[in-house]
Amino acid sequence: MTATIGMLLASSCLAARPEGALADNAPAASDEPIAAATPAPPPVAPTPVKPAKKHANALFAKHRKAAESAAAQPVPVAISAAPAPVSQHLAPPATIVAAPGAPHFAAPVANPGPAVVAAPAPAYAAPAAAVQPAVAAAPAAQPAYAAVADAEQAAPAATPAPQAAVDQAPPAPPAPRPGPALQKRFRQKPAAKALPVDAAAVAAPQAPHAAPAPTEVNQTVKSIGVEGAQRLEPDTILSYIRMHVGDRYTQASADQVLKDLFATELFSDVTLRNDGGAVVIVVKENPVVNRIILEGNKRLKEDKITPEIKLSARQIFTRSKVRADVTRIIELYKREGRFAASVEPKMVMLDQNRVDIVFEITEGPKSKVRQINIIGAHKFSVTQLRTEMVTKQQRSFRIFSSGTSYDPDRLAFDQQKLRQFYLTQGYADFRVVSAVAELTPDKKDFIVTYVIEEGKRYKFGDVKVESQLRDFNGDQLAKRLSIKKGAWYNAKAVEDTVDALTETVGSFGYAFADVRPDFQRNKDKETMSVTFRIAEAPRVYVERIDVNGNTLTEDKVIRREFRLSEGDAFNSYQIKRSSNRIKSLGYFQEKFEIEQKPGSTPDRVALEANLEEKPTGQLQLSAGYSSLESFIFQASIQQNNFRGRGETIGTTFNYSAYSKAVVLNFTEPYVSDRNVSLGFDIYRRDQSSFNFYDSNRNTTYENNTTGFQVRAGFPLTEHSSLIGRYTLNYEQVTLDQATYYINGVCSVYLAGQYLCDAIGDRTSSIVGSSYVYDTLDNRLHPSSGSTFITGIDIAGLGGSVKYARLTANAAHYIPLGHGFIFALRGEAGAIHALENNAPNQYEDPVRLTDRFFLGEPQIRGFDIRGVGPRVLREFYTGYNSSSGNGGTLNTNQNSEVNDALGGKYYYLGHAELEIPLGSGARELGLRPSIFMDAGAVWGVTAPATVGTTILYTDAVTGKYTTNATASNGTQNAIAQKFLESYVGDSPAPRISFGFGVNWNSPFGPFRIDIAKALTYVYGDTRKTFSFNVGTQF
Repeated sequence: MTATIGMLLASSCLAARPEGALADNAPAASDEPIAAATPAPPPVAPTPVKPAKKHANALFAKHRKAAESAAAQPVPVAISAAPAPVSQHLAPPATIVAAPGAPHFAAPVANPGPAVVAAPAPAYAAPAAAVQPAVAAAPAAQPAYAAVADAEQAAPAATPAPQAAVDQAPPAPPAPRPGPALQKRFRQKPAAKALPVDAAAVAAPQAPHAAPAPTEVNQTVKSIGVEGAQRLEPDTILSYIRMHVGDRYTQASADQVLKDLFATELFSDVTLRNDGGAVVIVVKENPVVNRIILEGNKRLKEDKITPEIKLSARQIFTRSKVRADVTRIIELYKREGRFAASVEPKMVMLDQNRVDIVFEITEGPKSKVRQINIIGAHKFSVTQLRTEMVTKQQRSFRIFSSGTSYDPDRLAFDQQKLRQFYLTQGYADFRVVSAVAELTPDKKDFIVTYVIEEGKRYKFGDVKVESQLRDFNGDQLAKRLSIKKGAWYNAKAVEDTVDALTETVGSFGYAFADVRPDFQRNKDKETMSVTFRIAEAPRVYVERIDVNGNTLTEDKVIRREFRLSEGDAFNSYQIKRSSNRIKSLGYFQEKFEIEQKPGSTPDRVALEANLEEKPTGQLQLSAGYSSLESFIFQASIQQNNFRGRGETIGTTFNYSAYSKAVVLNFTEPYVSDRNVSLGFDIYRRDQSSFNFYDSNRNTTYENNTTGFQVRAGFPLTEHSSLIGRYTLNYEQVTLDQATYYINGVCSVYLAGQYLCDAIGDRTSSIVGSSYVYDTLDNRLHPSSGSTFITGIDIAGLGGSVKYARLTANAAHYIPLGHGFIFALRGEAGAIHALENNAPNQYEDPVRLTDRFFLGEPQIRGFDIRGVGPRVLREFYTGYNSSSGNGGTLNTNQNSEVNDALGGKYYYLGHAELEIPLGSGARELGLRPSIFMDAGAVWGVTAPATVGTTILYTDAVTGKYTTNATASNGTQNAIAQKFLESYVGDSPAPRISFGFGVNWNSPFGPFRIDIAKALTYVYGDTRKTFSFNVGTQF
């Protein structure tokens, strides 16, 4: 029979440091035989565990309050790595006295009686191993179940018994039940207590002296039992070990059982007892994590830290997992530039062997880059080189930039940026010798120093193409390349050429073409010759396409945008095109790429689209200000991914002194899952001329249109499509009879001949089509590619209006590098009447409401319909009130009636440069730009005007009249004297220049433009400022 020996393992813990490492200070148990313990002196009062500091978290405060009020003593928590397996020859059960300084664990014990010190039974260990005595640490806390303390202090020391006597000792009688007083204390439930996970918090047992080497026990295992299991089934625990009934019980097999169980990280303590072949495994399970709590994180929100924490609720708590999580949290703060951040993990003990894990975070200040030094720069200024870097020096004007924070990863990226810059300038030998970041003397910021070698500047030598593909001639391809001999060497140009050649041969069916540049450097002549070798690479096929992350959008909406299918030959160009098409949908976050994964065989590849959906509904509120219209308001609500099927549905409402409109629209992009789109619009639009502030004349005319449009789209090629449409409109052009009519007839003096001729009701039946060519990389925010649209509309298939209208517009986007994007856009149009039903020679056969109009927002710097032919009524002041003679013409723009007549021809052009900002501004969604707009509209028949006219107030009716005498013979008073003239009919370009900012604000997209008209024609109306704002849902 073997003797039972209890062994107390020192607890290591998790002390968080600024670098995130968790200390493991307690030495592991070794395999040296352990000698018998000496009599235990009275225990020294342990140092209490330092309670968790006060937090704002209500749950943590609740735990702390309950622990402080209910717990007689704090509960020590032993959290350590799995100790080295130690097994003993087992003796009959006896009361064990802990070594001096060891914590008293909360197991019920017998009534006070003679305590027996553990016999000097040898430990199970490797025969040649030695045990290093554990270094005792100050006890972290007094145990909650401390009722045995007095009995243990009074227990006399027992002298070690000889080994044989111990083996033959009869079983000790069972210990009597504790008395009522003690029993009550044992039944106290330990209160929840927040404990620091600290390596020095738990005392290690005093290491006993070495004992003689053990005698090998060689017995047959008759049974294997498990004690102490709470959550795990005994069969589950037994499945982890290699010992089975019928095996020989040896020292090595017992050690292996302990090793196997500790390796699972499911147990905080495991002991083994052998009673004549009846093996009992006593386990103490690791607690289960109830929840993870973050404290002190203000700069980083929980949704950014939580993904870095791998330990989660209902997982088994282990020290190594917490240590790894602390490291990851600190690394996350380092990436944010907070190198002084520290994390202290703590536990809140709960019932049922559960714990709450609390990460106390001290974020610390953000480390900035105070200065960037570049040593060895001779060809370029240090200031210019700094602009190429992502990291920026801390300056007051960069308060919103995150690029000023210190980040080692960003510094490594800046080295690549420097290399890329020099390689694009011809310095092929450039290298960064060293990059050093040093703390400033005040230990707040960093000074970064780069040492570089620029080397020689090279020019392109011979540029050749060698093709192994029979359909491509290398010499012919070389002539089409953008890089030429004698030009400065540019690594980016070489890379672009490889892409262009790959795309060219890929478009001819060579999906697996391999284009590789071969460089020949001549240092004496300082030339770099390049040979592009085109070879057919091994064929690879798409095995499957996986779509992940689309919780709302249906799979088919995404898959139909792929330009290749499962089973097709792998084509990098088509994958890039597919990625751009999916981005252009506008349903997903911008940071998206199609990833390539290995397939089931080497010639197979899987494509994986990992998506993150974003709000596709849009609620937009727009506002503007015009000197003629005052405030302009627009509200629209639109869902671009209706029901997750890619359908678009929306409604728009406009209101201003100039126009009012309600529009309902719907579009199905794939009818019956075919690549044919179908949509319709139903609308009501009311438009009127501008307000006039200085008299009672408020509007000139009103145009009310009610109608609908049905449209369908058909793809022709990958980049082109054809759109057909039918439109039916019912239009009414009216004037206020009380203001502009005399004796029931429209007065040319009050309204103007051009408006009197436009009055009436008309029906328009219009059939039209458009050709669309689109190679834009992104329809929402394009950075490269082109688009071209031309359309024709014919009115006359029924209805009362007959005309033909032709329009065309194009755009081209050029990435200039370093985030600069240059955009060129242009459009033009013409309309021709198919029948002349004008009422007189002064009226153009194309109706006023069918003509082209220009102004804001087409040409910024001008007002709505502020460009082109118009009729002005300018008023006189200071004339003779009796005769109307004399007076001065008031040319103030706000004191005139300005009616735009539109034109039959127009052109419009834009040049815009988008300016990149720092990473902080990009994170805020700021995209500034400078622009120049130019355009004109002209070509209508000059209307009849009344010239200088005096209007009187009728003494009888009180209305305007051109008669100086009333019907009763009374002299009428002069109401106004004005000059009516026709101006602005000129194809001369109106040019404006300005600055604008797009901002993806928390309230939605925001645009502000400040523009100044550089050239204009007399009569054009101008304005400087406009803005609009919207939101998404």
